[in-house]
Amino acid sequence: MTQKKNKHYTLREETYTGDKSELKPWQVKLHTLIYEADTPSGKLFDLILLVAIILSVLAVMLESVVSIQQKYGGVLRIIEWAFTILFTIEYTLRLICISKPRNYVFSFFGIIDLLSIVPTYLSVIIAGSQTLLIIRIIRLLRVFRILKLVRYVTGAQQIIRALRLSFAKIIVFLGAVFVLVCILGTLMYIVESPESGFTSIPVSIYWGIVTLTTVGYGDIAPVTVLGQVLASIIMLIGYAIIAVPTGIMSAEMVSQKIKKKKSNTQVCSNCMHGDHADDAKFCVNCGESLHI
Repeated sequence: MTQKKNKHYTLREETYTGDKSELKPWQVKLHTLIYEADTPSGKLFDLILLVAIILSVLAVMLESVVSIQQKYGGVLRIIEWAFTILFTIEYTLRLICISKPRNYVFSFFGIIDLLSIVPTYLSVIIAGSQTLLIIRIIRLLRVFRILKLVRYVTGAQQIIRALRLSFAKIIVFLGAVFVLVCILGTLMYIVESPESGFTSIPVSIYWGIVTLTTVGYGDIAPVTVLGQVLASIIMLIGYAIIAVPTGIMSAEMVSQKIKKKKSNTQVCSNCMHGDHADDAKFCVNCGESLHI
């Protein structure tokens, strides 16, 4: 059974980085350092990378503070370029040490890694674009792989699955809310005068959205009795509407739990694959242990 697990991990790795047998010895060593967090050197590399990501994001945040930017703007720019060059080298090394670079380039982390270095180079042409470097914080998702926290994201996977299954219901609900807001906004436009702030139907619809979601900015408010009555009704409807998406999601999650209990097969906490034999110890899809 252990041999089967290793096989599945190998297949999973090949779909992402390719077969290591095609690499040269120095590429294999580099691959082990960069991609394999199970090794001491690989874990150290990833931890250093995470610290660099945190520091680079912190530098971007500090640069947005006017007082700090005026005093230390030059230093922060140098730090920003230093981290960008570092991440560019890292991105290049990731491409060099795998047999299928294309798979990495178009993978989730590959796209994020590329987007985390492009804004700095783009800032040479478009001023201010370096603030998009905040996307680097998404790279911190690697902490789940490093610290073996994947087993704890099962709840998040269940929520995503429930969202996907209830997507059609939520879209219908949002469509109904949009129609309702358009009708209520138009009524307020008819009831209230432009002096009250309801200068057009789009503006009135904006007010309807703000009121229905119970945000209530207060920039526009009805002054007539009929308008205030209508606003009160919209507020009450808003409280009822907020609970609907939650109910849809909750019902879907309960439905999934019931289906899981009725099924005799085990569900993998890593990839949510559920077609397993009763005595299976490892997932047939990704190789993850079914008894964590």
